[in-house]
Amino acid sequence: MAVLIYGDTVRSPAMRHEVPLGIGDPFLYLEDNGRRGVITNVLEVDRIAAAAPDLDRLLVDALGIDDLIAQGLPREEVYREVFLRGAREFGIESATVPPDFPIALADRMRAEGIELTPDDDEFDRRRRQKSPAEMAGVRRATEAGLAGLAECARMLREASIDGDVLRLDGEVLTSEAVRASVREVCARAGAPAPDDIIVAPMRPGDAIGHESGSGPLPANAAICIDLWPQDEASGCWSDMTRTFVRGEISDAVAKLHELVLEAHERACAAVRPGVPGVEVYGVACDVFEAAGHPTQRTKKPGETLQHGFYFGLGHGVGLEVHEAPALGRTGKEPLIAGDVIAVEPGTVDPDHGGMRVEDLLVVTEDGYENLTDSFPYDLTP
Repeated sequence: MAVLIYGDTVRSPAMRHEVPLGIGDPFLYLEDNGRRGVITNVLEVDRIAAAAPDLDRLLVDALGIDDLIAQGLPREEVYREVFLRGAREFGIESATVPPDFPIALADRMRAEGIELTPDDDEFDRRRRQKSPAEMAGVRRATEAGLAGLAECARMLREASIDGDVLRLDGEVLTSEAVRASVREVCARAGAPAPDDIIVAPMRPGDAIGHESGSGPLPANAAICIDLWPQDEASGCWSDMTRTFVRGEISDAVAKLHELVLEAHERACAAVRPGVPGVEVYGVACDVFEAAGHPTQRTKKPGETLQHGFYFGLGHGVGLEVHEAPALGRTGKEPLIAGDVIAVEPGTVDPDHGGMRVEDLLVVTEDGYENLTDSFPYDLTP
């Protein structure tokens, strides 16, 4: 089966998986009958040769770019013609492409008789079992994230309680201040975290979902810390969550925490090769439903849940922070050894607030390895 991928390696995980270095300008990857190659230029050819010596490197100069420019063609048409010539040089008559393959390039190739078939599953499959370099990147990003969690816990632990708010070094402690410190720690470890990582209270009435959090952090209330740093060297991500309370922990919040940890423990115990993600999700649903919390399994069609276990259990992590396999209602594909998955059960009680925990697991031949369980699950930071 022939394959064509167009893109740069910064924004295209499909391309980064095949060409493992950062290249900001788009190019074409070609694969057919065991032969792999790229169409590139003199600026990148040596870097590609060093990072992926098995790739054939077809220079645009050898594919007639000078003549095409001399004809006065627009830049976009010049490169579409160069990529068409490269595909012909490879002998490609039909190819599988990622769903985001550019329409204009696809139209040009199809007009010349090359059949292109988009296929989500093929490119998900390629990336699920991580290369050694990718797995090393996931582990580095994870270590950076764990250091970020430790920094967050330190700031909360050292904060004083002033009525309903927290103060650190005499200043009101805010989501923004914690987020900035966590991002600084992750960046120093070589895996910067995005500016929307979550440092958000989870009291009744607080925004839920992917709300990043803003303003003063409360005392005596649950605060969700969800961070996903990206390893600079490999482009691979990690993902993890803990919930903290600085101050008094109410019985209701402690009970929510126990429930979430039970769902987490049982879901993780179900992880092994051959088990579909939807089944692992179902294990967590069983726990929440038994406690009277709604889930996506119990809601009515068309209903939007904003409390209970209202989201999926998790997702794959790698060159994207959210990728295959799915751990939710669409997770029909069995887990395989080499999958890296985030398992993140949680719930929202309208009367008492929310609770969530998340670990990053590597699926092994007989179960899993938890990359983040070295960080405690305690509510007390």
